[in-house]
Amino acid sequence: MTGSVHDLFADARSRLADAPRERLGSAVTVRRVLGFARAPRIAPVGDGWHLGVLLVTDDAVLATGEIVRARQEARRGYTAQSQRERAERQAAAFRGGFAEGEVVHIDWRVLDLDAVARGEASGPLALCDGVPSVRWSTAGGYRPLQDYLVERIELLRHPAPGAS
Repeated sequence: MTGSVHDLFADARSRLADAPRERLGSAVTVRRVLGFARAPRIAPVGDGWHLGVLLVTDDAVLATGEIVRARQEARRGYTAQSQRERAERQAAAFRGGFAEGEVVHIDWRVLDLDAVARGEASGPLALCDGVPSVRWSTAGGYRPLQDYLVERIELLRHPAPGAS
């Protein structure tokens, strides 16, 4: 039997208690020092368990945004503007205090579980025929949240060979 959306996440947190977490970052407003703008930074703001399209923290559920690895800034030649922008976000995470190569989640959004419980959608979460469900891709349909959480927790605890 499927529980409420709040119960499903409470159960997930208890099963995730000793599973590895990934860090969350947020852009820091750039201040001017002596008239010069400082380089942008992404500062740590917490951590959570990455479960596909969801990030579960101790007290919230978030929709994933962009995921980068912190990298020390280096001059590189890029063929695409998107590569240059991604490298800038990686360097901003490094400047913000993340370790070289550390996974950082940015641009995540807090989901409203109360709205989902009322029958409204919040990010990838919705009630479908009274069953808490998740849209696991923009092209995919909804699937029961309970099954999704069981599968994702198993993948987090026992990653496929070669996955990192």
